[in-house]
Amino acid sequence: MLCASGCVHRRLTIRTNPPGALVEVNGRRIGTSPCAMDFTYYGTYEIRMSLPGYETLVVKQPVVPPWYQVPPLDAISDNLLPVQVTNRHEYLWNLTPLPASAFDDNQLRERAFDFRTRARTGP
Repeated sequence: MLCASGCVHRRLTIRTNPPGALVEVNGRRIGTSPCAMDFTYYGTYEIRMSLPGYETLVVKQPVVPPWYQVPPLDAISDNLLPVQVTNRHEYLWNLTPLPASAFDDNQLRERAFDFRTRARTGP
């Protein structure tokens, strides 16, 4: 009977507006939004979302355990429940479009010239 006991399935889902942003969690690439991943431990995750034409967003997101995952109740929910429990955490973030000045060709050439000059002179 104990071999057939259930466990807790933990799932983190990340959505962005607009969709299609590249998502990394703690430096590991997850996919493009909307995307999901399974996780084992609760805590704070660093989530990085990037999409061409939008500012890159880096968020430190705490994932809080539900009441049945707090010690000592977690031992019961992880090992002795006769069914599998799914614990879902879903987050939605709005990405900010880059300002029009970020696409100015003259500014881009000036920045490239500055980088080239600094690279030749050294630190």
